[in-house]
Amino acid sequence: MPARKDPDASISVPCFYGAELRFKREEAGLTLEQLAEGSFRGISFLSQIERGERRMPVDLARHVDERLGTDGFFQRRCDDVAKARQVGHAWYFADVPEMEKQALTLEEWAPTGVPGLLQTGAYFRGRMQYVAPDVPPEVVEERVKARVARADLWERADRPTYWGILKESTFRRTPLPPAVMAEQVQHIVDVIRSSRSVLQVIPESHPWAPLDFAMAKIMTFADAPPTVYTEGDFTGQIVDFPPQVREYRYRYDLLRAVALPPEASLELLEDAARDYRHAAQQRD
Repeated sequence: MPARKDPDASISVPCFYGAELRFKREEAGLTLEQLAEGSFRGISFLSQIERGERRMPVDLARHVDERLGTDGFFQRRCDDVAKARQVGHAWYFADVPEMEKQALTLEEWAPTGVPGLLQTGAYFRGRMQYVAPDVPPEVVEERVKARVARADLWERADRPTYWGILKESTFRRTPLPPAVMAEQVQHIVDVIRSSRSVLQVIPESHPWAPLDFAMAKIMTFADAPPTVYTEGDFTGQIVDFPPQVREYRYRYDLLRAVALPPEASLELLEDAARDYRHAAQQRD
């Protein structure tokens, strides 16, 4: 069994909060199961809070304070943790960056855009101009900074094993300038090759695919059940109900079956990058 990943309390406020929770629980001589009993929350959910991956709901914080005799500490600090993890991210996505860092494997499907972990700042900034033109420039830059910061994951020695799938149309059919897309597509190739990750492309000749209308990020962990994150325009959801997770797993495997092989996919991306560089030079 893989060794458990203890939270590094120095990384962030959520990790400090989770480390303190684990310390107080173990000091009280309680297992996760014993602490979760009567809270209407699962053991895996509590474990993810201890690792700094999930937010502590107020009702659970109240339960924890009562069981551990911590005089309201965890309830008082709920808002602090939520604010710390939400900087630059939508409220429904706030838990995901820490979960990505703690994952053993990370598989994602992006039917409408380049996956966030593979985006350049220029691509994300340009995309925001089209999908959210009402967002103030300073907020856009805050979000760009948070999006790019997630890419620090690629530099970690203990980064998760990554497997991505995207549609060819996400990098072929775009209103963004050729120079921006040349940089973006080449960036994808460079990251995948340098990290020895896997990426597949579903070609435009295959117009329909499983999970065609929603992105999916499947994460597995050393000491917690697998989890799926899926997202729409104004909301996101972390799915950990086993039957639903298995359904996402099955649909993702179907996507693999209809996608191009990994090397052919990278060659397609390299061709697209060359086309964009040529188009950019023609504009100059």
